[in-house]
Amino acid sequence: MRPSKHHARRARGLFGALLTCLAALAALLTTTSPAQAATTICEQYGSTTVQGRYVVQNNRWGTSETQCISVGDSGFTVTQADGSVATNGAPKSYPSIFNGCHYTNCSPGTNLPAQLSTISSAPTSISYAYVSNAVYDAAYDIWLDPTARKDGVNRTEIMVWFNKVGPVQPVGSQVGTATVAGRQWQVWSGNNGSNDVLSFVAPSAISSWSFDVMDFVRQAVSRGLAQNNWYLTSIQAGFEPWQNGAGLAVSSFSSSVNTGGGSGDPGTPGGPAACRVTYGTNVWQGGFTADVTVTNTGSTQVDGWKLAFALPSGQQITSAWGATVSPSSGSVTASNLAYNGRLAPGGQTSFGFQGTYGGTFAKPAGFTLNGTACTTA
Repeated sequence: MRPSKHHARRARGLFGALLTCLAALAALLTTTSPAQAATTICEQYGSTTVQGRYVVQNNRWGTSETQCISVGDSGFTVTQADGSVATNGAPKSYPSIFNGCHYTNCSPGTNLPAQLSTISSAPTSISYAYVSNAVYDAAYDIWLDPTARKDGVNRTEIMVWFNKVGPVQPVGSQVGTATVAGRQWQVWSGNNGSNDVLSFVAPSAISSWSFDVMDFVRQAVSRGLAQNNWYLTSIQAGFEPWQNGAGLAVSSFSSSVNTGGGSGDPGTPGGPAACRVTYGTNVWQGGFTADVTVTNTGSTQVDGWKLAFALPSGQQITSAWGATVSPSSGSVTASNLAYNGRLAPGGQTSFGFQGTYGGTFAKPAGFTLNGTACTTA
């Protein structure tokens, strides 16, 4: 509630002075009240804006039961979440906060939709508050489409599950694991009848985290679920409850999209190459997958990269994504693709491959980026 404005008039005499004092007292009481009270939204698709840049939406799409959210300056809390739906189907809602456009509702000042090839980074940060007496997931929803869509259903949905409580799982089936943005994830892929869904599920709950959305977008591109000429239309974060959900909260949220990265061939690899490599694996009898994250730990940008390493004896690569990797065994080199050749200071990119092995499985002993040795994490 905004404080009203008061205008005092000059008055003569004792009565006039009394009126002036009363007006001053009323003004003091008004201006010291809170600048903005929390907003309660119970409408099915009701929404409001916060911080002049994000939209918070109730988004109760899968049930007719009441759901209410209390929206403050930094996020929202689910205050009422009646009813339940079967845990082997879709959730009952997705109360969330977002940057971008969702069914023609665009956040103030957003630069989304933006073509993937023009995005250099999309940093975001969030803090969640969880409850134990409900069945739900806490997840980001990242939407991609071949067109600069501001309404309707997008072609590909990326979900990043920070937490899940109860017997629920993403759309489709688990297709492996991956190291993305320095964390290990279960990877699920499927289609819900309207769009493709690529989900990354944390093995344990994450309460707060800052990361680059583009690390997950590039996973979708490398797996054939998007292309560099597609568009990022929105970045959303919230909860999917199946049963109950009161008390769930997003305590803070930020999202921005930095454009101007370009998508052309970066040319000859160059630039300082101080680096760190994270090499995550999923191994079974006779086969394995490797997920490799390369981080530029130097102070200047790397324009084009080649990561060299030696596969242990008996290992052979059968397929790769996110990089061109050759030859298939022995001393191999992974070279960037058009979309991920630039690594800003502190920036990172990921690629992966699948292979076979004989004997005892082992990891490469070391890595060099553009000829410079990397540390390993």
